[in-house]
Amino acid sequence: MKADLGNMKLKRKFRRFLHNGKFKTFLKICIYFVLICISYIYLEPIIRMISMAFMSGNDVIDPSVEWVPKHPSFHNLKVAIDVLDIKKTLFNSIWFSSLLAIAQTVVSALTGFALSRYEFKGKRIWFVMILIAFIIPVPLLMIPRLMIFISAQNLLGFNLIGTPIPQILMSITGQGVYSTVLILIFYNFFNLIPHSLDEAAMIDGASPRQVFVEIVMKLSSTTVLVVFLFSLVWNWNETYITGTLVRSSIDLLPAKLNIFDSVFQAYANAGPATAEFRINEAYKMSATLISITPLLILYAFVQKQFIQGIENTGITGE
Repeated sequence: MKADLGNMKLKRKFRRFLHNGKFKTFLKICIYFVLICISYIYLEPIIRMISMAFMSGNDVIDPSVEWVPKHPSFHNLKVAIDVLDIKKTLFNSIWFSSLLAIAQTVVSALTGFALSRYEFKGKRIWFVMILIAFIIPVPLLMIPRLMIFISAQNLLGFNLIGTPIPQILMSITGQGVYSTVLILIFYNFFNLIPHSLDEAAMIDGASPRQVFVEIVMKLSSTTVLVVFLFSLVWNWNETYITGTLVRSSIDLLPAKLNIFDSVFQAYANAGPATAEFRINEAYKMSATLISITPLLILYAFVQKQFIQGIENTGITGE
Protein backbone atom coordinates (compact mmCIF):
# COMPACT_ATOMS: atom_id res chain seq x y z
CA MET A 1 0.00 0.00 0.00
CA LYS A 2 2.77 2.39 0.92
CA ALA A 3 4.51 1.60 -2.36
CA ASP A 4 1.30 2.28 -4.29
CA LEU A 5 0.78 5.57 -2.48
CA GLY A 6 4.40 6.52 -3.20
CA ASN A 7 3.93 5.73 -6.91
CA MET A 8 0.73 7.78 -7.02
CA LYS A 9 2.50 10.76 -5.42
CA LEU A 10 5.33 10.47 -7.95
CA LYS A 11 2.84 10.36 -10.81
CA ARG A 12 1.05 13.43 -9.50
CA LYS A 13 4.31 15.33 -9.14
CA PHE A 14 5.33 14.30 -12.64
CA ARG A 15 2.00 15.46 -14.07
CA ARG A 16 2.29 18.77 -12.25
CA PHE A 17 5.82 19.13 -13.63
CA LEU A 18 4.59 18.47 -17.17
CA HIS A 19 1.80 21.03 -16.81
CA ASN A 20 4.13 23.59 -15.26
CA GLY A 21 4.28 26.80 -17.29
CA LYS A 22 8.06 27.11 -17.04
CA PHE A 23 8.55 23.54 -18.28
CA LYS A 24 6.24 24.17 -21.26
CA THR A 25 8.19 27.32 -22.13
CA PHE A 26 11.49 25.45 -21.85
CA LEU A 27 10.12 22.65 -24.06
CA LYS A 28 8.98 25.15 -26.71
CA ILE A 29 12.42 26.79 -26.69
CA CYS A 30 14.07 23.40 -27.23
CA ILE A 31 11.70 22.55 -30.08
CA TYR A 32 12.23 25.89 -31.80
CA PHE A 33 15.98 25.55 -31.38
CA VAL A 34 15.96 22.15 -33.07
CA LEU A 35 13.69 23.44 -35.87
CA ILE A 36 15.91 26.48 -36.46
CA CYS A 37 19.01 24.27 -36.64
CA ILE A 38 17.34 21.93 -39.13
CA SER A 39 15.96 24.80 -41.23
CA TYR A 40 19.41 26.40 -41.35
CA ILE A 41 20.79 23.27 -43.02
CA TYR A 42 18.27 23.72 -45.83
CA LEU A 43 18.25 27.51 -46.00
CA GLU A 44 22.00 28.16 -45.81
CA PRO A 45 22.72 27.07 -49.43
CA ILE A 46 19.77 29.11 -50.71
CA ILE A 47 20.81 32.21 -48.78
CA ARG A 48 24.39 31.73 -49.99
CA MET A 49 23.18 31.43 -53.58
CA ILE A 50 21.07 34.60 -53.36
CA SER A 51 23.94 36.47 -51.72
CA MET A 52 26.47 35.49 -54.38
CA ALA A 53 24.01 36.19 -57.19
CA PHE A 54 24.17 39.90 -56.36
CA MET A 55 27.91 40.14 -55.70
CA SER A 56 30.14 42.13 -58.00
CA GLY A 57 33.44 40.77 -59.27
CA ASN A 58 35.32 42.62 -56.53
CA ASP A 59 33.02 41.19 -53.84
CA VAL A 60 33.66 37.64 -55.06
CA ILE A 61 37.43 37.93 -54.64
CA ASP A 62 37.20 40.01 -51.45
CA PRO A 63 37.76 37.65 -48.46
CA SER A 64 36.07 40.13 -46.12
CA VAL A 65 32.75 39.72 -47.97
CA GLU A 66 30.94 36.72 -46.53
CA TRP A 67 27.19 37.24 -46.83
CA VAL A 68 26.30 40.86 -47.63
CA PRO A 69 27.79 42.29 -50.85
CA LYS A 70 29.60 45.61 -50.51
CA HIS A 71 28.75 46.55 -54.09
CA PRO A 72 25.50 44.74 -54.96
CA SER A 73 24.84 44.48 -58.67
CA PHE A 74 22.20 43.11 -61.04
CA HIS A 75 24.82 42.64 -63.74
CA ASN A 76 25.24 38.96 -62.84
CA LEU A 77 21.55 38.30 -63.47
CA LYS A 78 21.67 40.09 -66.81
CA VAL A 79 24.65 38.03 -67.95
CA ALA A 80 23.04 34.79 -66.71
CA ILE A 81 19.83 35.63 -68.59
CA ASP A 82 21.80 36.14 -71.80
CA VAL A 83 23.84 32.95 -71.33
CA LEU A 84 20.76 30.84 -70.54
CA ASP A 85 18.82 32.33 -73.48
CA ILE A 86 16.01 32.70 -70.98
CA LYS A 87 13.16 33.57 -73.36
CA LYS A 88 13.57 30.38 -75.37
CA THR A 89 14.58 27.96 -72.61
CA LEU A 90 11.95 29.19 -70.13
CA PHE A 91 9.12 28.83 -72.64
CA ASN A 92 10.30 25.35 -73.68
CA SER A 93 10.69 24.22 -70.07
CA ILE A 94 7.22 25.44 -69.12
CA TRP A 95 5.30 23.77 -71.94
CA PHE A 96 7.35 20.57 -71.93
CA SER A 97 7.26 20.03 -68.15
CA SER A 98 3.56 20.96 -67.98
CA LEU A 99 2.67 18.53 -70.77
CA LEU A 100 4.54 15.69 -69.06
CA ALA A 101 3.02 16.58 -65.67
CA ILE A 102 -0.54 16.59 -67.06
CA ALA A 103 -0.01 13.24 -68.78
CA GLN A 104 1.52 11.70 -65.65
CA THR A 105 -1.26 13.01 -63.41
CA VAL A 106 -4.04 11.61 -65.61
CA VAL A 107 -2.38 8.21 -66.12
CA SER A 108 -1.42 7.91 -62.44
CA ALA A 109 -4.99 8.71 -61.36
CA LEU A 110 -6.45 6.12 -63.74
CA THR A 111 -3.93 3.48 -62.67
CA GLY A 112 -4.40 4.19 -58.97
CA PHE A 113 -8.19 4.04 -59.39
CA ALA A 114 -8.02 0.68 -61.21
CA LEU A 115 -5.74 -0.82 -58.56
CA SER A 116 -7.87 0.55 -55.73
CA ARG A 117 -11.36 -0.28 -57.00
CA TYR A 118 -11.13 -3.36 -59.23
CA GLU A 119 -10.08 -6.97 -58.77
CA PHE A 120 -8.57 -8.57 -61.87
CA LYS A 121 -6.26 -11.40 -62.74
CA GLY A 122 -2.62 -10.62 -62.09
CA LYS A 123 -3.37 -7.54 -59.97
CA ARG A 124 -0.83 -8.48 -57.33
CA ILE A 125 1.81 -9.13 -59.98
CA TRP A 126 1.26 -5.70 -61.51
CA PHE A 127 1.41 -4.08 -58.09
CA VAL A 128 4.70 -5.85 -57.34
CA MET A 129 6.05 -4.72 -60.71
CA ILE A 130 5.20 -1.13 -59.82
CA LEU A 131 7.10 -1.47 -56.54
CA ILE A 132 10.07 -3.06 -58.33
CA ALA A 133 10.11 -0.23 -60.88
CA PHE A 134 10.32 2.19 -57.95
CA ILE A 135 13.24 0.32 -56.40
CA ILE A 136 15.32 -0.28 -59.54
CA PRO A 137 17.70 2.62 -60.37
CA VAL A 138 16.66 4.79 -63.31
CA PRO A 139 19.88 4.23 -65.33
CA LEU A 140 19.24 0.46 -65.20
CA LEU A 141 15.72 0.91 -66.57
CA MET A 142 16.96 3.36 -69.17
CA ILE A 143 18.92 0.70 -71.07
CA PRO A 144 15.94 -1.46 -72.15
CA ARG A 145 13.82 1.63 -72.76
CA LEU A 146 16.47 3.04 -75.06
CA MET A 147 16.71 -0.29 -76.91
CA ILE A 148 12.91 -0.34 -77.37
CA PHE A 149 12.85 3.16 -78.84
CA ILE A 150 15.80 2.38 -81.15
CA SER A 151 14.01 -0.76 -82.40
CA ALA A 152 10.78 1.23 -82.84
CA GLN A 153 12.43 3.97 -84.85
CA ASN A 154 14.15 1.40 -87.08
CA LEU A 155 10.76 -0.24 -87.67
CA LEU A 156 8.89 3.02 -88.27
CA GLY A 157 11.58 4.56 -90.45
CA PHE A 158 11.92 7.90 -88.64
CA ASN A 159 13.89 9.10 -85.64
CA LEU A 160 12.43 8.95 -82.15
CA ILE A 161 15.63 9.43 -80.19
CA GLY A 162 16.53 13.10 -80.21
CA THR A 163 12.87 14.22 -80.18
CA PRO A 164 10.36 14.89 -77.35
CA ILE A 165 8.25 11.89 -78.47
CA PRO A 166 9.91 9.16 -76.32
CA GLN A 167 9.58 11.06 -73.05
CA ILE A 168 5.98 12.01 -73.83
CA LEU A 169 5.17 8.37 -74.63
CA MET A 170 6.78 7.29 -71.37
CA SER A 171 4.58 9.71 -69.42
CA ILE A 172 1.44 8.54 -71.22
CA THR A 173 2.23 4.87 -70.56
CA GLY A 174 3.01 5.38 -66.87
CA GLN A 175 6.79 5.22 -67.30
CA GLY A 176 7.55 8.87 -66.60
CA VAL A 177 9.77 10.37 -63.94
CA TYR A 178 8.79 8.78 -60.59
CA SER A 179 5.42 7.70 -62.01
CA THR A 180 5.40 4.80 -59.55
CA VAL A 181 5.40 7.25 -56.63
CA LEU A 182 2.49 9.18 -58.14
CA ILE A 183 0.52 5.98 -58.74
CA LEU A 184 1.04 4.91 -55.13
CA ILE A 185 -0.08 8.33 -53.86
CA PHE A 186 -3.37 8.03 -55.77
CA TYR A 187 -3.77 4.37 -54.84
CA ASN A 188 -3.41 5.05 -51.11
CA PHE A 189 -5.71 8.07 -51.24
CA PHE A 190 -8.41 6.28 -53.25
CA ASN A 191 -8.36 3.45 -50.69
CA LEU A 192 -9.44 6.00 -48.09
CA ILE A 193 -12.54 7.01 -50.06
CA PRO A 194 -15.50 4.88 -48.90
CA HIS A 195 -16.58 2.24 -51.44
CA SER A 196 -20.16 2.90 -50.36
CA LEU A 197 -20.08 6.13 -52.38
CA ASP A 198 -19.27 4.17 -55.53
CA GLU A 199 -22.01 1.64 -54.81
CA ALA A 200 -24.60 4.36 -54.16
CA ALA A 201 -23.70 6.11 -57.41
CA MET A 202 -23.91 2.85 -59.40
CA ILE A 203 -27.30 2.09 -57.88
CA ASP A 204 -28.43 5.49 -59.19
CA GLY A 205 -27.22 4.48 -62.65
CA ALA A 206 -23.74 6.01 -62.76
CA SER A 207 -21.17 4.35 -65.01
CA PRO A 208 -17.61 3.57 -63.84
CA ARG A 209 -16.41 6.62 -65.80
CA GLN A 210 -18.92 8.85 -64.02
CA VAL A 211 -17.94 7.40 -60.65
CA PHE A 212 -14.30 8.18 -61.39
CA VAL A 213 -14.87 11.70 -62.74
CA GLU A 214 -17.83 12.93 -60.72
CA ILE A 215 -17.11 11.37 -57.32
CA VAL A 216 -13.56 10.12 -56.86
CA MET A 217 -11.74 12.90 -58.72
CA LYS A 218 -13.84 15.67 -57.17
CA LEU A 219 -13.00 14.35 -53.72
CA SER A 220 -9.34 14.14 -54.73
CA SER A 221 -8.84 17.69 -56.06
CA THR A 222 -6.15 18.55 -53.50
CA THR A 223 -4.36 15.23 -54.14
CA VAL A 224 -4.44 15.93 -57.89
CA LEU A 225 -2.79 19.28 -57.23
CA VAL A 226 -0.11 17.68 -55.06
CA VAL A 227 0.63 15.01 -57.68
CA PHE A 228 0.71 17.58 -60.50
CA LEU A 229 3.15 19.80 -58.61
CA PHE A 230 5.39 16.84 -57.75
CA SER A 231 5.40 15.74 -61.38
CA LEU A 232 6.03 19.27 -62.66
CA VAL A 233 8.99 19.83 -60.35
CA TRP A 234 10.50 16.41 -61.06
CA ASN A 235 10.17 16.82 -64.83
CA TRP A 236 11.49 20.38 -64.63
CA ASN A 237 14.65 19.27 -62.85
CA GLU A 238 15.11 16.02 -64.79
CA THR A 239 18.25 16.04 -66.94
CA TYR A 240 19.35 12.38 -67.21
CA ILE A 241 16.33 10.97 -69.06
CA THR A 242 15.91 14.17 -71.07
CA GLY A 243 19.58 14.19 -72.02
CA THR A 244 19.40 10.54 -73.09
CA LEU A 245 16.17 10.62 -75.09
CA VAL A 246 15.37 14.23 -76.01
CA ARG A 247 19.01 15.36 -76.16
CA SER A 248 19.48 18.77 -77.80
CA SER A 249 16.22 18.82 -79.76
CA ILE A 250 14.74 21.23 -77.20
CA ASP A 251 16.64 23.89 -75.29
CA LEU A 252 15.48 23.48 -71.70
CA LEU A 253 16.46 25.68 -68.77
CA PRO A 254 17.95 22.95 -66.50
CA ALA A 255 19.86 21.44 -69.44
CA LYS A 256 21.26 24.85 -70.29
CA LEU A 257 22.28 25.27 -66.67
CA ASN A 258 24.23 22.00 -66.85
CA ILE A 259 26.41 23.36 -69.64
CA PHE A 260 26.56 26.86 -68.19
CA ASP A 261 30.36 26.81 -67.83
CA SER A 262 31.03 26.13 -71.51
CA VAL A 263 28.34 28.53 -72.74
CA PHE A 264 29.56 31.19 -70.34
CA GLN A 265 33.13 30.77 -71.58
CA ALA A 266 32.00 31.37 -75.16
CA TYR A 267 30.01 34.39 -74.01
CA ALA A 268 33.02 35.75 -72.09
CA ASN A 269 35.35 35.24 -75.05
CA ALA A 270 32.96 37.16 -77.27
CA GLY A 271 32.85 40.02 -74.74
CA PRO A 272 35.53 42.13 -73.12
CA ALA A 273 38.44 40.08 -71.74
CA THR A 274 38.31 41.54 -68.25
CA ALA A 275 39.03 39.91 -64.91
CA GLU A 276 35.34 40.15 -64.09
CA PHE A 277 34.48 37.82 -66.93
CA ARG A 278 37.07 35.29 -65.82
CA ILE A 279 35.33 34.84 -62.46
CA ASN A 280 32.03 33.05 -62.96
CA GLU A 281 31.00 31.80 -59.50
CA ALA A 282 28.59 34.68 -59.04
CA TYR A 283 27.22 34.17 -62.55
CA LYS A 284 26.60 30.48 -61.85
CA MET A 285 24.72 31.31 -58.69
CA SER A 286 22.65 33.84 -60.63
CA ALA A 287 21.86 31.23 -63.28
CA THR A 288 20.84 28.72 -60.61
CA LEU A 289 18.60 31.31 -58.93
CA ILE A 290 16.94 32.06 -62.27
CA SER A 291 16.35 28.37 -62.98
CA ILE A 292 14.48 27.77 -59.71
CA THR A 293 12.59 31.09 -59.63
CA PRO A 294 9.63 29.83 -61.76
CA LEU A 295 9.10 26.94 -59.32
CA LEU A 296 9.30 29.31 -56.34
CA ILE A 297 6.73 31.63 -57.94
CA LEU A 298 4.44 28.68 -58.65
CA TYR A 299 4.73 27.43 -55.09
CA ALA A 300 4.05 30.93 -53.74
CA PHE A 301 0.67 30.94 -55.51
CA VAL A 302 -0.42 27.39 -54.60
CA GLN A 303 1.32 26.81 -51.27
CA LYS A 304 -1.93 26.98 -49.31
CA GLN A 305 -3.65 24.39 -51.48
CA PHE A 306 -0.49 22.28 -51.63
CA ILE A 307 -0.08 22.12 -47.85
CA GLN A 308 -3.79 21.54 -47.41
CA GLY A 309 -3.63 18.65 -49.88
CA ILE A 310 -0.84 16.97 -47.93
CA GLU A 311 -2.56 17.57 -44.57
CA ASN A 312 -5.95 16.33 -45.79
CA THR A 313 -4.59 13.07 -47.17
CA GLY A 314 -6.07 10.38 -44.99
CA ILE A 315 -9.02 12.36 -43.64
CA THR A 316 -11.68 11.02 -46.05
CA GLY A 317 -12.05 7.57 -44.46
CA GLU A 318 -15.32 6.26 -43.16
